[in-house]
Amino acid sequence: MTDVPTVKLNNGVHMPQVGFGVFQVPDDETTAAVKAAIAAGYRSIDTAAVYGNEAGVGRALAESDVDRSELFVTTKVWNSDHGYDQTLRAFDASLDRLGLDTLDLYLIHWPTPERDRYVDTWRALVKLQEDGRVRAIGVSNFQPAHLRRVIDATGVVPSVNQIELHPFLQQEELRAVHAEHGIATEAWSPLAKGGDLLGHPAITALARRHGRTPAQVVLRWHLQLGNIVIPKSVTPSRIAENLALFDFSLTDEDMAQLAPLHDGTRTGPDPDTFNAA
Repeated sequence: MTDVPTVKLNNGVHMPQVGFGVFQVPDDETTAAVKAAIAAGYRSIDTAAVYGNEAGVGRALAESDVDRSELFVTTKVWNSDHGYDQTLRAFDASLDRLGLDTLDLYLIHWPTPERDRYVDTWRALVKLQEDGRVRAIGVSNFQPAHLRRVIDATGVVPSVNQIELHPFLQQEELRAVHAEHGIATEAWSPLAKGGDLLGHPAITALARRHGRTPAQVVLRWHLQLGNIVIPKSVTPSRIAENLALFDFSLTDEDMAQLAPLHDGTRTGPDPDTFNAA
């Protein structure tokens, strides 16, 4: 069993630094994948209302022998549910699908600036935290301007910002804003969907040097930057491999070799223009 380190959030809650993501996993496959992840040692599970698999996650949690107190569960409010009252209703619906009484982390999935309702949505999350229904609240895909606006409007700093982050998109400006405010950085698509990143000569050379897979090298890079990561897989061997990160480390020279890989490539939408319903 791997002992996963935790990150202490700005409200004192401890969150595992490596979690299991279920983006694009069909609901009928999600239960088996989450059960395999828990068996491998994962204690943090990341889903979202729009993924359509909260019920599958809930079934895995219900069937797990691991006590609920040891599990850290995250879900997210979708764009079409922005607004104070709608967000409160969406939270209730997510909790019902998950089969839980409380949540560990609730995130605003996207700012959707065209709607211009994310401040009211944030106020709803603050209310949920104040009522003890969620242990920590945060955002996802928020840019510096979005972060500053919710902080200025409410005085409440998000505990987490979950963003696209990988060696091709290193998000230095955004990570600096996080550091300024004590916001934990969580990386979605931490491997940039594989492909070009995992085949990059700088990555494969480090993998050979350390006797590791390219994916393990990239995930270790994240951990040493202080990022929280949520790699996804439905293959039990890969699920376990993505957690085998704590018996090796990258040198300062290794880390420096990955810095030049940044070229601004996104695998997902631009948060400033993404407004999908």
